[in-house]
Amino acid sequence: MQTKKILAAAAAILAMQAAVADDKLIDTSYVEYASASKIQMARIGATSDWNKQWFQSNGTSLSGYWDASFGAWRGKMANNVPGAHQDLVDVGFTPVFRYGADNKKGFYVEGGIGVHLLSKLYNNNDDKLSTAFQFGDHIGVGYVFDNHWEVAAKIQHFSNGGIKKPNSGVDYAVVKLAYRY
Repeated sequence: MQTKKILAAAAAILAMQAAVADDKLIDTSYVEYASASKIQMARIGATSDWNKQWFQSNGTSLSGYWDASFGAWRGKMANNVPGAHQDLVDVGFTPVFRYGADNKKGFYVEGGIGVHLLSKLYNNNDDKLSTAFQFGDHIGVGYVFDNHWEVAAKIQHFSNGGIKKPNSGVDYAVVKLAYRY
């Protein structure tokens, strides 16, 4: 039930983000679904383009954006107890570098390392994160269509960077659907 409330709140935030998109503070809104061993995540977010291009060559360049996100995690083996659930919230902020076409359409590759704050300590399926503060890094590939829709696949890793033990990390396979304003 708590996960449904979190996702409803996330949908409301996404709607508010879309409402201010004309200001160009927000360039893209997105939804993501991620899965890992005995855990799933749903996330919404918004991005703000840096409007910079580096290393331009043959219609391609390196660019980037800020990514703010809000997600809900649902563990299915909390404290190593089969069937026990752990729900937590993740708020993140990530600078992302993207290499692709200058017109921001077509294929791209990207990567970023950001910060995330979890609502509680993660302990699921023999994986433990001993701090609520986490680094989240990802690499991904995607495609932006002419109608402004974008699809992507990413691999994301969460870890506290060795700040405190235990720190087994959590790795997700992520799919993304986004709309660029």
